[in-house]
Amino acid sequence: MAADFPLLDVQGVTFSLEDRELLAPVSLTLNPGDFVLLTGPSGSGKSTLLKIMASLLDPTAGHLLFRNQDISQLKAEEYRQQVSYCFQTPVLFGHTVYDNLALPWQIRQQTPTRSKLEADLVKVNLPADMLDKKIDQLSGGEKQRVGLLRNLQFLPDVLLLDEVTSALDEDNKTLINHLIKGIVQDNGVAVVWISHDPAEIHQAQRVLQLETPERKNHEPA
Repeated sequence: MAADFPLLDVQGVTFSLEDRELLAPVSLTLNPGDFVLLTGPSGSGKSTLLKIMASLLDPTAGHLLFRNQDISQLKAEEYRQQVSYCFQTPVLFGHTVYDNLALPWQIRQQTPTRSKLEADLVKVNLPADMLDKKIDQLSGGEKQRVGLLRNLQFLPDVLLLDEVTSALDEDNKTLINHLIKGIVQDNGVAVVWISHDPAEIHQAQRVLQLETPERKNHEPA
């Protein structure tokens, strides 16, 4: 029997810093397999919203419920394994590509096979022999794909993507689009994706347009 509450429920969330409103009130419900495209002008708080949803920032007002539980009552480490945030400019750790792809396994006290990680690299059009390549030798597009693969080693319930194809050429953008679409369709992962790319907007089920707080506050009631 399906649950009668959303997977993730964002209820009137706002964010302010030093009395300056950076995110006007936003509400959003996510269920398994939802694909939401998040767009809006610079300064509308798109990345701020994803960071709040990922429990990397605390909202100034509003609530987030994960499986009907307020996320403030959940252990952050466990929540972030189920709601995964992929940065536009990924924060890569260690020295090599292997170090990064193995990290989610090590957190779970497991060890991946090299053949598994090599196959993952090929899926995103990276050479299988890249595992031992140094992080500081990667291009921006390579870093984005390694960061995304790291987040996908163990599929989360919710995947938050912050312009993760911005450094890619059109062929690799298309490849990543198909990969994410397949994850949604085949595994029921809910995705919220910040993007301005028409192809990415087209494949979303819903589009949530954010406005800057100044504009939102001047909208007629």
